[in-house]
Amino acid sequence: QELQAAQQAALAAAAALSELESRQEQLRVSVLEAVNAASRVRNQMAQAEEHLSALGRESQRHHEEITQAQAEMEACGGRRGQLVLEFDSASQRVAGLTRQIAEARRQLEEKRAAEQESKARLDGLRGEFASALGRRSSLEALVAEHGYSTESVKRLFQSGAVGRGFAPAGVLADFLEVEDQYEPVVEDFLRDELNYVVVKSWDAADQGLQLLRSDVDGRATFLVHPEDSQAKFSFRVDESRQAAPPSQGIVSLKNCIRVLNGFGKSLEVILPKLRNGYIVPDPKVARELALENPDAFFLAPNGETFHNVTVTGGKQRSEGPLSLKRELRDLARQIQEMENELRREETHVVTLGREMAALTSLLDRLEEEKREGEKLALTSGAGLEQLDSELARMGQRRTTAQHELRRIEEERAQQEAALAGLRRELEQSENGRQELEQAIAAAQESLGSVRGARDAAAQRASEGLARMAALEERRAAAAGALGRIESLVAEVSGRVASLQAQLESSAAEQGERQAENTRIAADLVALAAEQRGVQARVAELQAESEAVRQRLGQIERELKAERQALDAARDRRGEVSAQAAKLRSDAEHMAETCLNELGVTSEQLLADPAVPRVAGEQLAQEDAIYREMRAKLEAMGPVNMMALEEYNETAQRHGFLETQRNDLMESITNTQNTIREIDQVSRQKFQEAFEKIN
Repeated sequence: QELQAAQQAALAAAAALSELESRQEQLRVSVLEAVNAASRVRNQMAQAEEHLSALGRESQRHHEEITQAQAEMEACGGRRGQLVLEFDSASQRVAGLTRQIAEARRQLEEKRAAEQESKARLDGLRGEFASALGRRSSLEALVAEHGYSTESVKRLFQSGAVGRGFAPAGVLADFLEVEDQYEPVVEDFLRDELNYVVVKSWDAADQGLQLLRSDVDGRATFLVHPEDSQAKFSFRVDESRQAAPPSQGIVSLKNCIRVLNGFGKSLEVILPKLRNGYIVPDPKVARELALENPDAFFLAPNGETFHNVTVTGGKQRSEGPLSLKRELRDLARQIQEMENELRREETHVVTLGREMAALTSLLDRLEEEKREGEKLALTSGAGLEQLDSELARMGQRRTTAQHELRRIEEERAQQEAALAGLRRELEQSENGRQELEQAIAAAQESLGSVRGARDAAAQRASEGLARMAALEERRAAAAGALGRIESLVAEVSGRVASLQAQLESSAAEQGERQAENTRIAADLVALAAEQRGVQARVAELQAESEAVRQRLGQIERELKAERQALDAARDRRGEVSAQAAKLRSDAEHMAETCLNELGVTSEQLLADPAVPRVAGEQLAQEDAIYREMRAKLEAMGPVNMMALEEYNETAQRHGFLETQRNDLMESITNTQNTIREIDQVSRQKFQEAFEKIN
């Protein structure tokens, strides 16, 4: 009964203990559930914090990328500003050089036009100068040969006697100069007197008359210079015998004539026509004055001469000695002026050539600088476009990073809000766990007292039921161990579910990252393809630019060659123009020479079929032969009429001298033979005497 009672008490205590343990077990289960919930919340918090850390790292990376992109954009902006300045400077430089090149080309064209005009003017001046030289040569030859004189006077001056004792000073025309307006009248009035041969003495006049009677046919008047010592009368002018001009408008002939080379007023005594000659404005007045002054000569402007009851007139000569000499003086002055003008024009052409050369070198230098500036502008423009594309790419990259950063910030905010909720949930779980632990502690105290009672009841029954108690104890321990194992299994199952959820979340996030990586890889492939295309286009543009530069260089070289050819053609044209002017002048001179020497015009000579035509080398040979024969003829001088007699005398003298020379040569030979013989005999005698003395 005690055992039963004890057992009943023990059963009651065990029931109470079992109830308490059951309650305790429930509390433990609740605590385990709270711990599991807290562990799950901590895992979620750890995941959230790890995600936040990853978001922070990604945000930091995007911040760094944005900062780097901003720094690169600022650096590119500075470089772009520099390139913009370089491009603007190069563009302005190219524009300035273009203006300078246009100005230089304009000046060069002006200089070329001025040079062409100067060369044309120079060619014209050379032609005029050659014509003037030809005309002067013709006039000098005409004056030197006294072509304006009578045939007798010309033959007298062209005879060989001039220079062999007979030395005329010229004709009277060589000692007179008349005012231009009175030249035709005076030449017609003094036609015969102008052909007077001026000599220095009466002996020279006698010798000239002897020549006219013997060798030269014709007649001539000799005028002895007043300085001759054989003069037997005075050359003083009687001023009282000279009649004054009868009326106004009449000019004394001696007042419009200048006498040269020592004649002075003595010519008025020698030539009464000069002393008593007057020029009147009208033939009617001249006739009336001639009747009133029978000793005077009155000259009308039309060339008529009134003297006493005679009148002389007719067609005036085209050119007389005075007009020829005046024309020769005018030509000499014109030739001097032309020479000065030619020198000025040649200096001007040379100066223009130097200025054109300087402008050409300046133009080449400016074009080279322009090409360099265009290259610099092209390089700056390409660099500017590249920087603009780089800036656009960087801006797009920064914008993408900013969008990604905003997305990360939003996700981070969401994660922080979720983390705050998990923290609140964890705090609530901790509070519930603490309450459960407090309840477990209180139940543990109650369990202790119940166990004490049970132990006391069991102690009483332990002696009889030791094995049962031990077995019961073992059963209770096994039941407790089973409960703990079940709780551990539940906890492990919760952790497995939590880990499974984390794996699913990680797999989803990994899928998103892989999709994002795939998209970025596709973008990189597209960008790489675009970059390759751009690089290929850049290479093509560079090749095209290089080809264009080479073509430009070739065109410039061709243009330079064409300009040189054009300049050479212009120079050749100037030379040909000068040659044409010279040929025209030569043709005119030849026409005048033909007329003067042959007495026919060049047209008549060309129309004569008997005259052969030559050209080319044959013409050059014939011209050389002509010039040689002309030089020989001029060297021979005029025809010597005494040449035959002089030849005979010279031949006789030569024969006599040849005989004398032969005699002298024979004497020299005999003398040399004698000397050799004497030398030989003297040596022999000396040797014989030496041997005897020895």
